Amino acid sequence: MRIPQLLIEATFAKLAISTEPAQLEITQPPAEITIEQPKPELEISVNRPRLTIDQSQAWAEVNLKHVFRLIEDAAKEGYETWLDYVATVSMQGDELMKIENGGDVIAEQAQANSESPPLEFNIGFVPSPFSVKIDYEPGKLIMDWKIHQPLIDVKPHPPIIHYKQGAVHIDVAQRNSLHIDVVT
Repeated sequence: MRIPQLLIEATFAKLAISTEPAQLEITQPPAEITIEQPKPELEISVNRPRLTIDQSQAWAEVNLKHVFRLIEDAAKEGYETWLDYVATVSMQGDELMKIENGGDVIAEQAQANSESPPLEFNIGFVPSPFSVKIDYEPGKLIMDWKIHQPLIDVKPHPPIIHYKQGAVHIDVAQRNSLHIDVVT
């Protein structure tokens, strides 16, 4: 006797999986930068040095005077001579007033009036030392800098991002099946 047999044929399901990778693209545009450096400003002020030389006393000592000073000196000398003369005449008048006291007053006065005083001279330096006056004021140089900070302008740009989403595709490549046969 023959026993019937079951013949089972099964196929499993198969999946087909395909993927599309995601794509990410990032570009960064460069920033726009402008830099401007203003020029520094320089201010210079100068106080000039000053040299003063006064030779008027030295020129006066060698008798090279200005006409106004010559006139002034002559007037002063004339006034002093006049005062000396008045003093001498007054003294001689007092002596003549007292002629009765004795003595030869007229002869003495005649001799004194006829003789000039003795001349005195010693070593002299013309012009005298330190008769030229020198004065010096040093100068100054003043520098004032005005420095300006640089002007920097930065304009950044955001990054440009392109993104393509990836995908996973799942399909059934083979369906499952079960096939049963009875074989006798």
